[in-house]
Parts: sequence; structure tokens; C-alpha cells
Amino acid sequence: MKAIVVRDRDTAAGGPVLTDLPHPHASENDVVVRVHAAGFTRGELDWPATWSDRAGRDRTPSVPGHEVSGVVAELGYGTTGLTVGQRVFGLTDWTRNGSLAEYVAVEARNLAPLPADVDHTSAAALPISGLTAWQGLFDHGRIETGRTVLIHGAAGGVGSIAVQLAREAGAHVIGTGRSTDRETVLALGAHAFLDLGTDRLEDAGQVDVVFDVIGGDILDRSAALVRGGGTLVTIVQPPSVRPEDGRSVFFVVEPDRVRLTDLAQRLRDGRLDVRVGEVRPLADAVAAFAPGRRVPGRTIIRVAED
Repeated sequence: MKAIVVRDRDTAAGGPVLTDLPHPHASENDVVVRVHAAGFTRGELDWPATWSDRAGRDRTPSVPGHEVSGVVAELGYGTTGLTVGQRVFGLTDWTRNGSLAEYVAVEARNLAPLPADVDHTSAAALPISGLTAWQGLFDHGRIETGRTVLIHGAAGGVGSIAVQLAREAGAHVIGTGRSTDRETVLALGAHAFLDLGTDRLEDAGQVDVVFDVIGGDILDRSAALVRGGGTLVTIVQPPSVRPEDGRSVFFVVEPDRVRLTDLAQRLRDGRLDVRVGEVRPLADAVAAFAPGRRVPGRTIIRVAED
């Protein structure tokens, strides 16, 4: 099968490149998915799991991409809950070959059924961003109606979904980003917008939850914005500055079939919009990893036609 692989952390020496790989094997409780569309996170080439397995052993050449939408092609021994030919979407394991390939082996529990009227391109943009936004806001941030939430990077993949979910939950939503993001963030449902290039972050005032996807100085300064009993949530790094009278949480997104099913239903109902900025064929996926590249919305790799 055709796949994008990386062979060395030095991208100049080791990829990514398009090449041929053996067809994946379906282990116990796995399914093999024929990939129709795949999503990836640009920073994953810096993740240790891209280069090593759970025991710390080198696993290159490895296939990046951890969001997949496609059709079940094969069931592993003991696999239940899914059937051959079924449309599915979800997350691949961090320490196994990913979704930028014609086929991928995935634990069945990490996948959810995909409704027939949701296209694979939209579905491939949903798992990491949707689950991260939900878990950050509700599982860790514990937002409720009437609470105020500040969402950094509100025009990005995670941030844009977080804005919509928080607004629907009845929270007062403040989004941050670049000046060019203002209209997008307000259109997604934010009540206010802070330009991180020109506005003072401290002008946001006291909030119940800060949801951070940026890290660094922005994360450190955000701790002072959290009012008593509030929560600073980040997906970038453990906070070095904590709220004086609140909680701080650093987390990594976890697969959740029930939540994926709910997010797909929101997409069907028009209650959720996924920002897909660019769609490239697998043969042109290498260019999507070019350094310094920035496009609005998620980049999705189309592997097979719907």
C-alpha cells in the first residue's frame, strides 16, 4: 500500500516521503480501515511516540496522522461492535502507524460509526479537535451555564470547536488570536475577541476557565486571570504558573467512542462546524508538512474517494 512515512527526526534526512509499505495486520480487537480521509497534527513529528513504541524501542519508519475516516476492511480476532464495510471514524494509537496511508490498523474501541450523511473529509477533521475541545471544557474545565471561559487560539482546530461548544453550553466566551482571526471567532459564537498582538491579555478580566492551546508566556500570564475556584486548562505543557486560588490541568486527549458519536450527531444537525481549510491527495501530502506553512482551518489528506 501507499503511505507517508518518516524515518529520522532530522526531516532533511528522514522524510516525510511517499512510499510503499506492507498491508497492516489486524491484531486482537483491531480493525483494518480502508482510509478515505486522514487528519494530522503538524507538531506530531516532535512527539516521542512518533519515533518510539510504548517500550521506548525505535519504530521507524513510522506513518504519521492520528485521525481517520474510512470503511472497515478487516476484523481482528475477537473484535466486536463493528462490521466489515461499515463507515467509521476516530483516533489511531499514538505509538502505532497512523492514518496517512491507504490502510491503517486501529483498536476497534477507538472508532465510532460514521453516519452516511457525514462526509469523510469533515469526519477526519473532527476526532482530535472535537474530543480535545470537549474534554478540556467539560471533563477538566467543568464549565456550566453562566460561567466565563477564555479560549486561546480560538480560530484554530481545537479552539474553533471549543468556542462553539462553550457557547452552546451557555457560557460567556472570550476568544483570542491574531487580528485576522477576529471575524471568524466572533462568527463562531464568541461574545468578545482579544487580539494577542495588540490587546492586553489582562483586559479579559477574571474568568472561570482558561483553555490554552498556545503555551509559553501566554499560558503563564493566563494563570492570573483565573478567579477563585476556577481552572486553567492546557494541552501544551504542564503550567509553571498556577492560579492563586484555583486548579491547573494539563491533559492529553483520550479516545471516546460515545463522545465521537455525539460530535458526529452535532455535525449532522448543523450545531457544529468543522473548519477544513485545505484538502490534498495522499500523493501531495508531503507538501503539507513544509516548515512555516500556515493555512486557515485543518488540512485534510484525501486518500480515497467517498
